[in-house]
Amino acid sequence: MRRVLRGLRRMGVLGLNARNCRYIAEHNPRRLYPLVDDKLLTKRLAAEAGMAVPELYGVVRIQREVKELGALLAPYDDFVIKPAHGSGGNGILVAAGRQSGRFRTAGGALVELRDVQHYVSNIVSGAYSLGGHPDAAMIEYCVQFDPVFEKICHQGVPDVRIIVHLGFPVMAMVRLPTRVSDGKANLHQGAIGAGVCLRDGRTLTAVWRDEIVTEHPDTGHPVGGVEIPHWPELLRLAARCYELTGLGYLGVDLVLDRHRGPLILELNARPGLAVQIANQAGL
Repeated sequence: MRRVLRGLRRMGVLGLNARNCRYIAEHNPRRLYPLVDDKLLTKRLAAEAGMAVPELYGVVRIQREVKELGALLAPYDDFVIKPAHGSGGNGILVAAGRQSGRFRTAGGALVELRDVQHYVSNIVSGAYSLGGHPDAAMIEYCVQFDPVFEKICHQGVPDVRIIVHLGFPVMAMVRLPTRVSDGKANLHQGAIGAGVCLRDGRTLTAVWRDEIVTEHPDTGHPVGGVEIPHWPELLRLAARCYELTGLGYLGVDLVLDRHRGPLILELNARPGLAVQIANQAGL
């Protein structure tokens, strides 16, 4: 075991304790956490700074507003519903279209309006919030992902996670939805994480369920060697988030929309360490 630990140290692999003590505790004052833990606040700050974010269609904050959800959603065929204080990708509902008066989710299931209302009611009740406190449900624009990802993505929307330290991007990966993840770009739910070369934005090795893979399990296409469009702009947006929040160590999640280009999705003051496995390198 000691030999393994020494080998990991030589590779520069960052562990949880070191991350928490040397980076999060040292560079992320707790008073600044609400700037990223509250997705509504993050979106407002980014928009005020002139940084592109998915359009906000509406917010449901109290239970009686759930009854008005049908009217709120009427103009939109596709949208995303998420808790303002959610974490780990939990509580996100992606409606990819309508069919026979019902909503079609990113995973292909058809749900009624009453199902969506029940879902939003759970969000408002705090079912997905940090600490289980009452929350707000955000309804926002559903990103139409860039076609560069079509062959290495199963439904859903892939996103780019960039780790930023004191304003400098230090490591990145793209998270690719799979059938197992039900169209969600969340590694814990079964998405793929592919490392990205910071220099040119090309995908490298990938991790899926803690194993190194070279192909997407659903499409069979290689995940390496894909050049991510607008890469310099993605890096600039990620770096600006240090000034936006004052947090010295954070994960910046961005998406590439085929019509609107790079968009900031959300920020994370406690980014995970799987990005090291995806890149086969240490932070």
